[in-house]
Amino acid sequence: MINVGKLLQIKGNEVWNTHPDDSVFEAMKMMQEKGIGALPVLLEGQLIGMLSERDCARKMILDELPARETKVKVLMTRQVYYTFPEQDVEICLAIMSKHHIRHLPVVENEKVLGLIAMGDVVKDIILEQQEKIDHLEHYISWEESY
Repeated sequence: MINVGKLLQIKGNEVWNTHPDDSVFEAMKMMQEKGIGALPVLLEGQLIGMLSERDCARKMILDELPARETKVKVLMTRQVYYTFPEQDVEICLAIMSKHHIRHLPVVENEKVLGLIAMGDVVKDIILEQQEKIDHLEHYISWEESY
């Protein structure tokens, strides 16, 4: 099993983020342009929240808030679960499942290094399982030839 740091190397670690005083409209526009589902909310470089498409869709619609006037700080999730580069990806999957979240910021020395999504983690786990299956199939076919 690979760790989060290796996963970031594979998928890339560009970090798009938003500021608590940005409008929700600006944040949603960035998510659409970048093809991502969540943004870390940073204040003076510090992670203070997360804003997901789900946060925006549910809260904007249910509370009838105007996207251009509503600030990110109104909708952001303040209790942020995060991980670190040395963490095993299977543990990240367990954290995401337990807390019903799809994105984990990767933090080291209070700096956001990247963001991993549940899809990234599941993709890695499936790839590793396929490698094990291939290895076992090779072993079985080798054993049968003797």
